Amino acid sequence: MNVYLNGAFMPIEEAKVPVLDRGFLFGDGVYEVIPVYARNAFRMRDHLQRLQHSLDGIRLPNPHSEEEWEAILDVLIAQLPLDDHYLYLHITRGVAKRDHPFPNPPVPPTVFVMSSPLSHPSAETIASGVACITVQDNRWLRCDIKAISLLPNVLMRQASIDAGCGEAILIRDDSFMTEGSASNIFMVKDDVLFAPPKDHLMLPGITYDVILELAAAHGIKAEIRKIMKEELFSADELILTSSTREVMPITSLDGQAIGSGKPGAMFAQLYPLYQTFKKEIMCK
Repeated sequence: MNVYLNGAFMPIEEAKVPVLDRGFLFGDGVYEVIPVYARNAFRMRDHLQRLQHSLDGIRLPNPHSEEEWEAILDVLIAQLPLDDHYLYLHITRGVAKRDHPFPNPPVPPTVFVMSSPLSHPSAETIASGVACITVQDNRWLRCDIKAISLLPNVLMRQASIDAGCGEAILIRDDSFMTEGSASNIFMVKDDVLFAPPKDHLMLPGITYDVILELAAAHGIKAEIRKIMKEELFSADELILTSSTREVMPITSLDGQAIGSGKPGAMFAQLYPLYQTFKKEIMCK
């Protein structure tokens, strides 16, 4: 498999990064994940705009224009044997002596891009849903930045695995829900789709946006507001979304059934709408 590293395409076995890279030493960098269906990048412009937001958030100049990024990604897409995969973009502040302040003068950033197979949710998962747990959201206050320093997310996701669950839903200040450890979370109550606001406490999901657009286009009532922890357990449905897991039903939380304990009517409406939207992207 070929990857892109600092201006060159090469086999992944040949890609090397110096140990003094600030991404390795400090987690000083950002990343982006773009799903690819039938060799068409899903909402590439939106993902690149989110990447720009993350770079701005850590005061790191974008190493490429949008057109340059698209050219790099198109080369990788063309080289891959799989039609469906996801692209991983990783940019750090570069290689410099170990010191907390930004290198002065600045050094060239490290730019790395690779692809991995995209695993679609299984028919069994779609039919039965996933179990989740709640955990304390103990991350920093700039969760809108897609930073490579993901240790809190790693620990929370592992906590869900240890509990035999598929995801951890994060609760801030033992009060309100922000998102999943690697996903966005929607709540359904009385035929209304509720979504937490996009602010500094959650990552602005691209699939999150698509779901709200589909709801608006198909007459589904939606409301953006804080979702309190206690509301989750009395919800009619909970729905998980992400670029790689797409749209999935949550059927239990902390061992308690959500709604009927089976995927609900809102999910049954949104899931095919999302699949149809994907096919439109694939045919472009």
